[in-house]
Amino acid sequence: MNAFTSADTMHRLAKRAMDDGSARSREEAEALLRHYSIAIVVDDPVAGDRHHQAAILAAVAFGRRVFLGGITVAGNLNVPLVTPLPFGRTLAEAVVALGGTLEDTPAGVPILRVGNGPGDRMQGFCVRLVFAGWRGGIVPNDADGIDAGAGEPMALAPMLAAALGVNEAFLHLASELPSAGRRCVGLSLWDLADPDWLDARAPDPVLRYLPTRLWLIGLGHLGQAFLFALGLLPYERPADLHLVLQDDDIITPSTESTSILSDATMIGGKKTRTMAAWAERRGFCTTITERLFDAHTRRQPHEPAIALCGLDNAAGRRTLDLAGFDFVAEAGLGRGHADFRSIVVHTLPGDLPAAKLWEGSDTAAGAIDAAAYRKLLDDGSLDRCGITLLAGKAVGAPFVGGTAATVVIAEVLRLLHGAPVNRLVELNLVTPDHRTTAPQHNDFSTLNPGFATIKSERDGG
Repeated sequence: MNAFTSADTMHRLAKRAMDDGSARSREEAEALLRHYSIAIVVDDPVAGDRHHQAAILAAVAFGRRVFLGGITVAGNLNVPLVTPLPFGRTLAEAVVALGGTLEDTPAGVPILRVGNGPGDRMQGFCVRLVFAGWRGGIVPNDADGIDAGAGEPMALAPMLAAALGVNEAFLHLASELPSAGRRCVGLSLWDLADPDWLDARAPDPVLRYLPTRLWLIGLGHLGQAFLFALGLLPYERPADLHLVLQDDDIITPSTESTSILSDATMIGGKKTRTMAAWAERRGFCTTITERLFDAHTRRQPHEPAIALCGLDNAAGRRTLDLAGFDFVAEAGLGRGHADFRSIVVHTLPGDLPAAKLWEGSDTAAGAIDAAAYRKLLDDGSLDRCGITLLAGKAVGAPFVGGTAATVVIAEVLRLLHGAPVNRLVELNLVTPDHRTTAPQHNDFSTLNPGFATIKSERDGG
């Protein structure tokens, strides 16, 4: 039986309130999240559409880990589940499986609306999830959405919209941003440098190629978001995708607070085995490796040439270009209460070796002197060593990893479609419009990592 430390059981977003001083105890920090709840309202005409279903399910998966007061979903959900995600036979079953509650919208809660076209102007918080082409985001409920010229949604665009919608609702409930809910926020996954994500001057490219061989490094917050996103891709034969899943850790009680495929029934299980089981239910093929990714890790010629990295430490990242991958897409997330919404994406090989990119210290700035930690020490709940361990854990929110996952996997998809990829992407979900991108200088045009073709997202492929 596993003996979990206080750090293993702490909700990673509740820790934000401990670190910034807005909560004077762990109990108070967790109580704040239990006072937060939201509603998803689904227009009946879109309930049977796979892209709208993807947005609904992603919003529930992110939201129920953030708004511990509950997430309700209203609408006619007794329709067949037509997304490829293995969560049930009907949309209603899938919503419940992911932690949502089927009931009418409670009064006074923030609303994420899933539907086509502008709705009524609302007094309270109400945003609409919008997606078309490779673009996803949110707009106020009564605002126009993405230009229809962008084309049918690429499979990751609804997930991106859901992540940004949950982020916006949390900004509103936590009173972090007065304009939350009254602004348009989004990205184009095809062209992250484009500030006009709502304005489609020409149709976005049709999604025609999907990866068939990927190595996932780390199966926590980011790794599970990668898997969720891959699960949305329209593989005609899911068994075409072979995944190598690498992690040496187990699922702890705190894992569920950031990792969208984990639940309480998995606690104590190996991340590799639980995630392989989920991927296989989706129809993918898996191989697991239960060892630390380090300088001794070597890819064999028959193994995937592309890696998706979701490590939360610099030591592992410093060895990413030593393992023999032809292409690596990795994301790093902010760790502190002030920067947990920060996302930095790299693709490798780049201009600098990995050891140079991450040559800084792994040490996280803990908030050990905050009142909540002093209380734990004073009342004897934890000793100084336990306090230090808890304070050093990262603040995290699943909607941040969800956003990062869509950006990372979009880099792989653009690579497969012969488009330029980014060497660097930096953004913060408080002000995502102020993002930085830098192009890759390496030529990947001769790389053939294996791919499957699909008819077309626009043909419903």
